[in-house]
Amino acid sequence: MQRVQDKVGDIEFHTIGVYRTSATVKGGRRFSFGALVVGGDRNGRVGYGYGKANEVPAAIEKAQKEAKRSLMPIARLGTTIHHEVNGTFGSAQVRMLPATPGTGVVAGATVRAVLEMAGVTDCMTKCYGSTNARNVVKAIFDGLGALRSPAEVAQLRGVELGETAIAGRIGKAKTTGVPVGVGASEADASKSDDAEPATEGDEASASN
Repeated sequence: MQRVQDKVGDIEFHTIGVYRTSATVKGGRRFSFGALVVGGDRNGRVGYGYGKANEVPAAIEKAQKEAKRSLMPIARLGTTIHHEVNGTFGSAQVRMLPATPGTGVVAGATVRAVLEMAGVTDCMTKCYGSTNARNVVKAIFDGLGALRSPAEVAQLRGVELGETAIAGRIGKAKTTGVPVGVGASEADASKSDDAEPATEGDEASASN
């Protein structure tokens, strides 16, 4: 189904899907429509809504109003997230990993819509279990709600925290080009594993 975008004020809405249901009555079949919409300001606030009505425009309008009421702030580290997080709802599970600037959002259409509306433009994700759009959206918001910034963690624990490992890796990746989650030693190890073992002839030529 084609995705539709709309903007009201500083909030931008993205229609993930419109669903039709029918009920058989005495005079025939009666149709109703449901719309799943995600909205955000692309700057750290995002929400979602689901609306039902007898007409598609009315269903989308209801969903947009619900999405605007459910806006929630999320903790971001630049264009990515602070740490790895898993979100679950029912049998749907979504795993989100931080990524270096320029990576983009590695995700399906549903996850991508939510993250981009939240202002997260660099993130790697993977969905497990149910791929129902409504369940996946709820799983994403479960994970986004569990995100914590270092300042929040420091305040909860009553200690001072230095630079996080993710922030350090992102800073290192900007200068070395090594992806997030792969240190220099791991990258060197992977290169050495891929190299072909030396033969006796090679050793003899090297000694000469």
